[in-house]
Amino acid sequence: MKTDFSREVCVVGTGMIPFSKYPDKTLAEIGWPAVKEAIVEAGLPPKQIGAVFCGTALGGMLAGQRVMKTLGITGMPIINVENACSSSSSALALAWLSVASGQHDVVVVIGVEKLTKFGGGTLPLEREDWEVNQGMVMPALYAMRARRYMHEYGLTNEQLAQVSVKAHDHGATNPFAQIRKRVSLEEVMASRPVADPFTLWHCCPTGDGAAAVVLAAGHIARRTDTKPVRIVASDVTSGLFTDGFRDMTWPELTARGALEAYEMAGLGPEDIDVAEIHDAFTIAELMYYEAFGFCPRGAAYGLLSSGETSLGGKRPVNPSGGLLSRGHPVGATGVAQAVEVVRQLQGRAGAHQVEGARVGLTHATGGGIAGVDHGACSIHVFAR
Repeated sequence: MKTDFSREVCVVGTGMIPFSKYPDKTLAEIGWPAVKEAIVEAGLPPKQIGAVFCGTALGGMLAGQRVMKTLGITGMPIINVENACSSSSSALALAWLSVASGQHDVVVVIGVEKLTKFGGGTLPLEREDWEVNQGMVMPALYAMRARRYMHEYGLTNEQLAQVSVKAHDHGATNPFAQIRKRVSLEEVMASRPVADPFTLWHCCPTGDGAAAVVLAAGHIARRTDTKPVRIVASDVTSGLFTDGFRDMTWPELTARGALEAYEMAGLGPEDIDVAEIHDAFTIAELMYYEAFGFCPRGAAYGLLSSGETSLGGKRPVNPSGGLLSRGHPVGATGVAQAVEVVRQLQGRAGAHQVEGARVGLTHATGGGIAGVDHGACSIHVFAR
């Protein structure tokens, strides 16, 4: 069902901490500096905050309340959202809805996660899922996707590894990235194996992080001293279940969500100037090029090798370094993508600025369970 909301929704404040490993800090200690920065940037009094939406996948109960009480800002509705890797982007969608519908004029959205508490390894998944119970983990799932894509379209190991090289070229210029190191093709190929064809540099790092945005209705946003950025599309959808064949080379959920977001925004793939997409593993970026209509199926490597998706190209993808370099503290990722794109459109992304960017897109998919492409997918389109 499509609903037409007349209220304009804008981002008026952004905040973020460098993604890293903070083993000695609590979730609240990680989260509150990002929220404070966003509120100060918005220039609105805390008493105007009508609600808080907090996305975290593994942060435990009442994460939003734990963060906000540290700032001494309490009493309003605080809604906590868990949707795997789409947790905070789903929180952003709920926040957008609350402002677009007129329920609230000003809201805060938080994405926060502390994965160092698990001591390393792959993300813990639910054992009640039969694939997980048989040993499925996310690197293995994406590795199967990569192997099938390589079989279908002739992609080579060297070509796949070049996604990682691009990501870390971008991340090296981003002060918020967890990994600020360029890597050569030879380093990617020679790093330790994880799940064939992936080596370590094909996989995003886990860690800790937090990001926040303040949303305001258009009439309030225009009275602030910031450079408001409009949210012109907000879409969340879930994977279709099938107990039969699944095309491992086609992210159906993302493709479906992309069409819905483009329709809502009244735009198409040709209008996107900058995109932050869910590159948890190298193959994901290539498949998502195709799902978003940036190129035909099977042509993703050609798009990558042309330089179009690199900084300086026609449509840079993941100028922040993406999940591969900025890091993927699961619940924080969606809002971190929003912070990145908003700052890009405001012209204040620093050394990794996309010149002249006016329309940006963010995309986070959430988890994998047996029989579906992904559990959730959240896509937002921003315009200045």
